[in-house]
Amino acid sequence: MTTTSANVDHRSGRTKRGLTKATIHGMLFLYTLVALVPIGLIVMNSFKTRKAIFDSPFTFPNSETFSLKGYETVWERANFVRYFFNSFTVTVVAVALVVLLGAAAAYALAEYRFTGNTFLTLFLAIGVMIPIRLGTVSILKLMVSLHLVNTLVALILVYTAMGIPLAVFILAQFFRQVPQDLKDAARIDGAGEYRVFSLSLPLVRPGLAAVAVFTMLPVWNDLWFPLILAPGESTKTVTLGVQVFLGQFVSDWQSVLAALTLAAIPILLLYIVFSKQMLSGITEGAIK
Repeated sequence: MTTTSANVDHRSGRTKRGLTKATIHGMLFLYTLVALVPIGLIVMNSFKTRKAIFDSPFTFPNSETFSLKGYETVWERANFVRYFFNSFTVTVVAVALVVLLGAAAAYALAEYRFTGNTFLTLFLAIGVMIPIRLGTVSILKLMVSLHLVNTLVALILVYTAMGIPLAVFILAQFFRQVPQDLKDAARIDGAGEYRVFSLSLPLVRPGLAAVAVFTMLPVWNDLWFPLILAPGESTKTVTLGVQVFLGQFVSDWQSVLAALTLAAIPILLLYIVFSKQMLSGITEGAIK
């Protein structure tokens, strides 16, 4: 009798776990649809004629409805090559600086005990919690005094400052998990602190990848600081260029959808490529 009850309870527990798992996967699937369907509709309709966009927005383009007029208009009327180059330059340089400087600061906070260590950690935590946009007026005054308005350098400096607090907060946890014996052995062999730091970097690669993705997405998608610090035609980023273009061609839906597609596809591809590393970094950090 006891064995039978135990088997029933065991099967009941498995059934409940199965239902819970199915519910979670169902909710995630629905969320995925909500997130991806609008993007799919934008991309799909960007290859249609104006009439087909309104008559059959939920069907794929065919031989009769296929059109590249929107992309032709975007190519002729907007300097998207320049916009992409500006966004690419700002994003790559800012991410590289955030990863390098954030890793160095995180290593120092995790490895050494000194007066002010706790204060610096709390100070950086405040940088994560307080939006940098609250200091826009002061940042603009600083850039004007440094003659950096309408330069990519201004954007790179702002995005680097914006990303470092979170980078230090994440990477410090990873550096604390690097085996102390490994670092001590390197020091005994005569390695300097910079060499020990470089030996520790490969061991925190998941954290570095997570920081790179978390920095890359808001930098590429940001509209606020490019509009304020670099609105010139030669320094426009993709996001700002698309907004200006949409204001000029608000009634030309083919061009509007083409511009939105050109702005969204690169960052989606980058996210798909690096999402595995980002999830690995988050998971390992949580487990540790």
